[in-house]
Amino acid sequence: MGDRKYTLWELTLYFLRLGSLGFGGPVALVGYMYRDLVEQKGWFTEEEYKEGLALAQLAPGPLAAQLGIYIGFVHYGLLGATLVGMAFVLPSFVMVVGLGIAYRAYGGLPWVRDVFYGVGAAVIGIITVSAYKLTIKSLGRPKLDSLKRSWMLWLFYVMAVVVTVATKQEQVMMFIACGLLYMLVKAPPDWLVRPKKFPIFILGIASFWDYSRTTLVELGLFFLKAGTFVFGSGLAIVPFLQAGVVVEHGWLNEEQFIDAVAVAMVSPGPVVITVGFIGYLVNGFPGAAIAALATFLPCYLFTVTLAPFFKRIAQNNSVKAFVDGITAPVIGSLAGAVIVISGTSIVDVATAIIAIGVGITLIYVKNIKEPVIIFIAMLLGILIKNL
Repeated sequence: MGDRKYTLWELTLYFLRLGSLGFGGPVALVGYMYRDLVEQKGWFTEEEYKEGLALAQLAPGPLAAQLGIYIGFVHYGLLGATLVGMAFVLPSFVMVVGLGIAYRAYGGLPWVRDVFYGVGAAVIGIITVSAYKLTIKSLGRPKLDSLKRSWMLWLFYVMAVVVTVATKQEQVMMFIACGLLYMLVKAPPDWLVRPKKFPIFILGIASFWDYSRTTLVELGLFFLKAGTFVFGSGLAIVPFLQAGVVVEHGWLNEEQFIDAVAVAMVSPGPVVITVGFIGYLVNGFPGAAIAALATFLPCYLFTVTLAPFFKRIAQNNSVKAFVDGITAPVIGSLAGAVIVISGTSIVDVATAIIAIGVGITLIYVKNIKEPVIIFIAMLLGILIKNL
């Protein structure tokens, strides 16, 4: 495991602080970890960090949380992974539950609607730019050479956009099928090429405690599926949540869902913590706890299970091809979800201008943080609605 240059207590406190003050989404959080733990403190080597980042990209679940769990595992094993994961997620969970209490208590008041009038439009701008950046990072720019080189991935991407817009749902089985097809075409596993080597597979305060046991079970199963099958950054879970929470189960309406995404944007820590806010609105504090636990449990189990063997797994071309194949439609589904969700938040010229302005700002203004944008949009929303 290497020499320990820090105590488990020091590492846990670091992630507690990062979870409390680390704004900016998964890319920013991953960057903070590298700057603080590798460059400044020297607690981890460059190789250890890169291995953790690669594993986090390969497995489903929130990227920053997975990397944090892996970092906890490197020198302190299962206990380190557990404490770091809890410390990283807990601050933002407490914050979104508090916001959920306020939302249920005062959500009908005009000033709350005024706040989310601007924030909802800003969220659309942020998600649009995120979807664009994810597309460019994963598939390249839509130029002729990129289309020729990665035509199958672009086909998966476009298909996912169309299917998401048409059905207003994220098709998990389509993702898996795309991943398997791309793996078979690009890097068929040895056991398929040489069947003799076929492997063995191992398969408000007053409403704080108001909940339904039946709904609690449904929530747990839904968010367990979300944490298991969603790949990519924190925002990649948005279309899956929108399809299940709004369309399939009807737990929230579109406006409430946009508010939940906005809450995640203004909260520190992993963006996926919006599941805690959603769970609270649906089924009180038990719903929030079950939603958060079910969402983060798969990524925790994936990380601590695969970490000891990752050096060998990461070099497997078939695994890499499968992840490439599944990532393209996931990002396409995110782009499709932007179109679906924008119908609720972009309601007039003002909200359209806010969304476009946010997108342009994120593209051309460097080092600006999402919470700053959300705060400005909130003020604009209040100002516009009261003029």
